[in-house]
Formats: sequence, C-alpha cells, structure tokens
Amino acid sequence: MLTSEIRPPAVAGMFYEREPVRLKKVIENYLNEVNPPKIAGEIIGLVSPHAGYFYSAKTAAYGYKLVKGKKYDTVVVISPSHYEYFRGVSIYNGTAYQTPLGVVPIDTELRDELKDYNSIIEFSKRGHGREHALEVQLPFLQIVLEEFKLLPVVMGDQSKEYVYGLAEVFAEVLKGKNVLLVASSDLSHYFSHDVANSLDSRVERLINDFNDEGLMDELEEEKVQACGGGPIVTIMKTSKLLGATKSRVLYRNDSSEASGDKHQVVGYLSAAFYKE
Repeated sequence: MLTSEIRPPAVAGMFYEREPVRLKKVIENYLNEVNPPKIAGEIIGLVSPHAGYFYSAKTAAYGYKLVKGKKYDTVVVISPSHYEYFRGVSIYNGTAYQTPLGVVPIDTELRDELKDYNSIIEFSKRGHGREHALEVQLPFLQIVLEEFKLLPVVMGDQSKEYVYGLAEVFAEVLKGKNVLLVASSDLSHYFSHDVANSLDSRVERLINDFNDEGLMDELEEEKVQACGGGPIVTIMKTSKLLGATKSRVLYRNDSSEASGDKHQVVGYLSAAFYKE
C-alpha cells in the first residue's frame, strides 16, 4: 500500500551540513573548485560516491557540474542497501524525500508504471530508512537541477539476476522520457592507498571501456570492490539500452586526498554515460 509519508533526512549533520545556507555554500564551493572534462553529448547516467562530504563531495562535484542547469523531469537514483539485506529492489512508497534544502517529490506516475514488474521490484520503505547512499546525492541534485521528481531505488540484492533484470525494466519504461540516472557507489574499502589504487584502477578501466558485463563478472568474482557495484552496472546497462554510446570516468581518488591517511582508504569515482 502506498503512503503519504515524507522520508526525513537521516544523515544531515553527520554526512553533510544540517544548516541549509551552509549546506548550499559547501556544495557550491565544491562545484566551483572542480573542472570536469567536457562531454560532447547528452548525459544519460552518472556514477557518484556517497561518503561524508568531507571525503567524497569533491569527486561527486565532477559529475554534478556537468548537469548543472540542465532540465530533467525525473532523476532515478539507485543505491546499495548498507543496513538491510533483502532480495530484489525497493522503491520508496511514500510521497517525497526531504533534505535540509527542501522536499523532493517522488515521481508517482513513473512508480505506478513499474507495478507490472513486481517480481523484481517491491514498493516499500525497506532499505530506505537509515540509508545514506541515496540521501547524500539529493542536496547536489537540488542545487544543480533545482526542480525535478525523484525515483529512489535501493538494491537489497546486487546479484547479476537483479542487476540485469532491473536494467531491462528501466530501459523499457524510461524509453522516450527525459530522465537522469545516478548510481551511488564507493569503491574499495580499507586497503592501503597503493592496493586501493590497483583495485580501483580496474573498475576505472572497465567503466571507460563501457564494459558492464566485464565489471559485473569482476565484482562477482571479487576481483574488484564497489559497495554500489550493482547500481553502477545497472546504470551502465540501462544507459546503453537507452542509446548511450560513450562512457567516461571524470575523476577518481580516495579518502587520503582529504584525510592524509594512506594506510586505510576508501576509493571514490565519478563517471558519465552519454550519447554522442
């Protein structure tokens, strides 16, 4: 049953600023700091990290700066589930997500179109309550796009069955719609800087090669790490099915760039999938 509930911010004041004026200023400063490569084409999808802003917001800004001022009717954000395992995919069954910058309405019409695919998708709050990976994308989107509707998606299971099943569903339902896709993911966790660089460079290469199947295989064989690997591959495959012809990593780094600690790092990456 769908509800009228608004999902309140869970990590404001921890992962990012709680006070709206300061939050807006922080995001604008990151956007002004970065200089992403020019993308000659229509951006269909992005990969964006989801750590605390101190660590990963600069990397996220590379992707979000490319869509600043563009018009999308809906943004589909796909995140992993850090706190709750469940089979399949959960789309929030309330009316909106809230951040300190305001309320983002759910695209209920698009959600209704997905009801025929409930073997893969459930409509519930499962995975959404404490999840930071989806939430931290929203303030950036509110700054760069201003008005948009949201389809918030949490993957409880990132196995190949659900990744490719979801990509095929989205490719069918989103065809002809003015939608931006965002995959929320960090990369390797708690290796040294050198080991992390070795692992994460493999992910970077597979994304630059637009090789979604190769990335899925390496994730399942545990040759690489990405806590939102399922969302990344889903967005890669969906973008390709919607006409994207190119993929480009915009920036990659790890937490040592902010903290200075190279002993145990978390990797981050920003990427774009686009139609030339």
